[in-house]
Amino acid sequence: MLSTVGIAGTTVATLDNATPGRATDKSVGERDTHSEVEDLDPVLAQLGDLDGDRAIIWGRANCPSRLYVEIATDETFSDVRTVRGPAALSVTDYTARVDLKGLPRGEQVFYRVVFDRLNKPGSYTDAVSGSFRTPPAQSEQAGDLRFLWGGDVAGQGWGIDPEHGGMKIFETMADLDPDFFIHSGDAVYADGPLQKTVEFDNGENWTNIVTEAKRDVADTLAEFRGNYLYNFLDEHYREFVAEVPVIAQWDDHEVTNNWYPGEILSEEPHDVKSVDLLAARGQRAFLEYMPVRSDSHHATRDEHYDTFDYGPLVDVFRLDLRSYRGPNIATLDEERSSETAILGEKQLAWLKESIADSDATWKVIASDMPIGLLIPDGDVFEGIGNADGAPRGREFEIAELLSFLHDEGIYNVVWFTADVHYTAAHHYHPDRAQFSEFNPFWEFVSGPLHAGTFGPNKLDNTFGPKVIYEKSPPEGEANLPPSAGLQFFGQVDIDADTEALTVTLKNRDGESLYSTGFEQDQYGR
Repeated sequence: MLSTVGIAGTTVATLDNATPGRATDKSVGERDTHSEVEDLDPVLAQLGDLDGDRAIIWGRANCPSRLYVEIATDETFSDVRTVRGPAALSVTDYTARVDLKGLPRGEQVFYRVVFDRLNKPGSYTDAVSGSFRTPPAQSEQAGDLRFLWGGDVAGQGWGIDPEHGGMKIFETMADLDPDFFIHSGDAVYADGPLQKTVEFDNGENWTNIVTEAKRDVADTLAEFRGNYLYNFLDEHYREFVAEVPVIAQWDDHEVTNNWYPGEILSEEPHDVKSVDLLAARGQRAFLEYMPVRSDSHHATRDEHYDTFDYGPLVDVFRLDLRSYRGPNIATLDEERSSETAILGEKQLAWLKESIADSDATWKVIASDMPIGLLIPDGDVFEGIGNADGAPRGREFEIAELLSFLHDEGIYNVVWFTADVHYTAAHHYHPDRAQFSEFNPFWEFVSGPLHAGTFGPNKLDNTFGPKVIYEKSPPEGEANLPPSAGLQFFGQVDIDADTEALTVTLKNRDGESLYSTGFEQDQYGR
């Protein structure tokens, strides 16, 4: 039997203790389904937080059910092991997950997700199946590695329109067979209601699928949950998340635009004015619906930063720039204080220590916001940049981090982000900067995945960014729909033999817009 620990809705399972399948018995995924399961929708499944020999496998039913996950190293499931997961109950909106430990390193792993209806034991759902590659151990020879990143889904009024191809970009990304995907935030637009019909200037229409949860801004837990469930209505999205392990971040639209802890809303449209209450509900839905590991590495469930081991080539450092920030008005402060935080003292210390301890060739920082772009929030700023000059506001912590990397001689640190709804490549250099105690580095921006396109944003010269490439709407145009073609994601390829890293910015049809490469012994020096 499995030994299990963790929060409600999560099972931590060691494969050595899983129940082996027997050749003479049908595995769970092959058993006959019960004839009286008409009220069970097709099962949803997704993968996430792949880290060394661990992975989250998530599932959702629509009634009280028991999650089972089957794992094998061949597609015939001849060596199947079955993990008995937790019950999926209404308290978690019928979502459940297992945190698998002891996965074989550097192998293709096949899985099936199936539920057993609790009030009719033996009433199994159809299985959702998929596969993924686990990273090699640090001591093993790595193969070529590919990952993708991007953010911003179903925002600015652009939801799922099957006549316009749905969320086609997820099909494009799936065809590239990535090892993993960094979801850079704004996974939902809980503050972005949808209208049934949006009329274009040429008289044509965009026709959204609209659910009850998407008719208004999210105030209740049910409405936040409904925003995540909405994305699963798109077949491209469903198939992508079932096949590609996701490293998920949250940003502002998982709660409400430009939010920060302690904020009190003064205007419509929210009925709930306390951002802390909205954030608690939004976070609960995020933890239920995104395949994140949130119970083992940290003292509390609301710490969304973590390190991911992808073998000798890459370590990924997931940041949380939302939970620990001070008020937006403090972005202009010229004295450092707790209110100028964006990482927070504990997260900043973790990041410095984790990067210093990394033996991977490339240190990938998954940031939910860019460093050097101005993102206004009225007369102040929403992000890190805050107009030109020496560090102030949220730039203090970034300056401390960059100075630490410089002083410790840590190179090969690359930043990947989204948020601003266009794609760009930025090079940061101390010779152009007001603050100069750092190694040169690159930041790559890509999005939206399926939302309105905007930009470009103005640069802040504190850390000396230079736009090497950008693709955004023509001057005077904004909030372009996905059908306009200006939807973007990024692709990263690392060659196992040379350890060279190549970044390519692509559009939703998979066309390469810009590409640049780096040798591991030259980057940042």
